[in-house]
Amino acid sequence: MKLTNKCIVLTGGTSGIGRALVECLAETNQLVVIGRDAKKLDQLKRDWPSVVTYHTDLSDVKSVHSVAHSIQKQHPKIDVLINNAAVQFTPFFTDDRFEFDSIQHEIDTNFTSVCALTHGLLPSLLAASSSRIVNVNSALALVPKASSAIYCATKAALNIFSQSLRYQFEGSVIGVQQAFLPLVDTKMTSGRGKGKISASAAALDIIGGVERGNRDFDIGMTRFLRVLLAIAPFAAKKLLKGS
Repeated sequence: MKLTNKCIVLTGGTSGIGRALVECLAETNQLVVIGRDAKKLDQLKRDWPSVVTYHTDLSDVKSVHSVAHSIQKQHPKIDVLINNAAVQFTPFFTDDRFEFDSIQHEIDTNFTSVCALTHGLLPSLLAASSSRIVNVNSALALVPKASSAIYCATKAALNIFSQSLRYQFEGSVIGVQQAFLPLVDTKMTSGRGKGKISASAAALDIIGGVERGNRDFDIGMTRFLRVLLAIAPFAAKKLLKGS
């Protein structure tokens, strides 16, 4: 699928990888961007007047499902849904600064909202001649680290959800793809880790994977991790544990 002249719904398009995806795709596609920061959405509209924006917090799942229905009515045919937005909280459960309320917030933003958008946009995805659901995932879906336990769990859940959806959509026009990212240089990863790839590089690799039609595609060092996990799982787990 060439990502040109498509109707594409994207979450988290105001910063990081999402913003880089907008910059790559906005000129040649109809982009619909869902975001939680009204000021950033307004700036996005000023920079890219053709982009349609919807303001909602992905942790508010009922609102997300309602927005999905609104998008579906305005865009009866959707070619691509890119579930990109995510949050990550790093404290251990044993840390004094760990906040219990962050658990539900993280699960709903990273996983439940994906389920809500998939369901709410399903009629429009089925109306296209060929459509894709693209779930932006993480190497931490394959091997967790010690911190960010909820984030790791949501990404693992997204991986299994994506695989199950493929079974459900067999014989339909909808294909389900996943991009497994390494550490990307965004605001979320500020001050953490080394050897990050840029958000622009990640966006280009995501687009390339979608256009090639790869079901699961590993980006950057995630390719190495996948091989290491197959031949030396203990080493892979040790490598990621303290990352």
